[in-house]
Amino acid sequence: MALTLVSAVVSDTGPYRTNNEDVAIAGRRLAVVADGMGGMPDGEVASDLAVRALAPMERLSADDPVAALHAAFNRANEAIGAAAAGSAERQGMGTTMTALLASGSRMVVGHVGDSRCYLLRDGHLRQLTRDDTYVQALVDQGVIRPDQARTHPHRALVTCALQGTPVEPAITVLSHLRGDRFMLCSDGLTDEVDDETIAHLMSTVEEPYECAAALVKAAIAAGSRDNVTVLVADAEPID
Repeated sequence: MALTLVSAVVSDTGPYRTNNEDVAIAGRRLAVVADGMGGMPDGEVASDLAVRALAPMERLSADDPVAALHAAFNRANEAIGAAAAGSAERQGMGTTMTALLASGSRMVVGHVGDSRCYLLRDGHLRQLTRDDTYVQALVDQGVIRPDQARTHPHRALVTCALQGTPVEPAITVLSHLRGDRFMLCSDGLTDEVDDETIAHLMSTVEEPYECAAALVKAAIAAGSRDNVTVLVADAEPID
């Protein structure tokens, strides 16, 4: 069965930031969240360039969606590199990016950095992406427990991002079913809100926009000091 996405996004600058470096697309075929790297110049420019590079995929079908999404990530990376090369002030700028592309009965997930994609299926929450961070490497090595990662002092240290240098996005393909709910977010959510709370809100708040808003509200209430962006997308049959 061919499915499409019914999606909505909510983004909040947060109470401690003066600008929002998160950029997102909530489409019928394409969902994207990019988070400009804090502490680097022009993070909002990098995230905007990255999302613009993927935007045409909302309108264009591809015989090979995996190759198409991979190529789009490469275009995004190249656009950021070109922008940085043309301005000394933009050296080092970059962004994370996570994207979902609906293709028939399959979903293709592309990922670089520490923005995340989750799947809620039959009441069970599953993280589809792996964070490209120093702290995640410590978890993988058994140095710290997963529950310690959220409060680790170096949790914001990203080890892979779109910055114009060679990068290999992680690409995952899965079958998606009617009733599946996907959620993409910047780390402004997951730094403050645990998986149990995320699962509860995704399971109980029915409408995608209201669900995204509830998750953003939870992050702000928990004391998020970052921009917070949440995109909720439900898989539904194509009319």
